[in-house]
Amino acid sequence: MGGAWRHVTLVAMALDVKRFDVRRFDPAKMQKITLFETPRFFCDVYCLEPGQAQKPHRHDGADKVYAVLEGKVIAHLGEEAATLGVGDAMLAPAGIDHGLENPGPARAAVLVYMAPKP
Repeated sequence: MGGAWRHVTLVAMALDVKRFDVRRFDPAKMQKITLFETPRFFCDVYCLEPGQAQKPHRHDGADKVYAVLEGKVIAHLGEEAATLGVGDAMLAPAGIDHGLENPGPARAAVLVYMAPKP
């Protein structure tokens, strides 16, 4: 059969289980709760009180996904905007301005994945 076997050494990691229903709100500013973080990506929960926002910004080398867990947010991507509710998700590709705002009246929580980590 003539194939060469390649041996790969895997680094053992402990099983790390987190809940994504964690919340922390602060009337002064949007809160970010880190669930997972490696040198290659992160996964956070963003908690926004009514009227709070993540200012538009961009990551030239990383893609970001927003997935709404609670409430509603207005998601901005470039010149476009869409209202996202529970169960909705949006991709913000690398190099395009993006951000979130909570127009109210209720709190909002958004699961956020980004890779590669900036």
